[in-house]
Amino acid sequence: MNIPKVFISYSHDSLEHKKWVNELGTRLRSNGVDAILDQWELQPGDDLPHFMETHLANSDRIIMVCTESYVEKANKGQGGVGYEKMIITSNLLEKIDKNKVIPIIKQNGSADIPTFLKTKLYLNFSINADFEYNFDELIRTIHQSPLLKKPEIGNNPFEDGKAPLKEEKAKDSILEFMKFVVYKFESTSDKWIYYKDAVNQMNISRIYLDLIISEAQETGLIRLDSGGDIILTDKGKMYAIQNNLTN
Repeated sequence: MNIPKVFISYSHDSLEHKKWVNELGTRLRSNGVDAILDQWELQPGDDLPHFMETHLANSDRIIMVCTESYVEKANKGQGGVGYEKMIITSNLLEKIDKNKVIPIIKQNGSADIPTFLKTKLYLNFSINADFEYNFDELIRTIHQSPLLKKPEIGNNPFEDGKAPLKEEKAKDSILEFMKFVVYKFESTSDKWIYYKDAVNQMNISRIYLDLIISEAQETGLIRLDSGGDIILTDKGKMYAIQNNLTN
């Protein structure tokens, strides 16, 4: 199983914020993510720059928790946040891919991110009520399991001489109409089929029926008498045989 490694970058704004970041990292780890957080990894005397360089380079994704203080420090290049920004935006570590950075917002009434990340989409964790929704999107992004997947591309409807959808529907409509015409022709001794019977028995709108009749007439399957009633032509009789419409 491939376990994605994620480095969490944040600023030590307050004990409350550090606790929130800790809980976020814990949730990530409980959902199959190897979250790396300084609170778990570092002890007094450890080399902070080495820790940052190593994990920023080796992580699959980098989560940047953008509070107001974090954004200010990143823009000014201050502190650990500024150092992390320098690593990502410079050529110090060529393995760093800026596309793997995921900014998340944790602010009060604003949604600012560092200038060097301005073009990136972010997740806004500022509203507590929306936490679960945003966490689901975050975890799906890390695991590359989007909720909405791009549909597969279907076959070209015009490929290999296949009729387009409209033409297929038209053929189906003609077939249903000719079933009715042939049935009426076979079941009576009259040589014509009354238009009013078609209107009453075809169970489709009269406008649509008139369009079908016009198309059947144009293709020579039927003709109309002076009163508008329907007469089955020899070509229409051959169509009936070819499409198994006869009894």
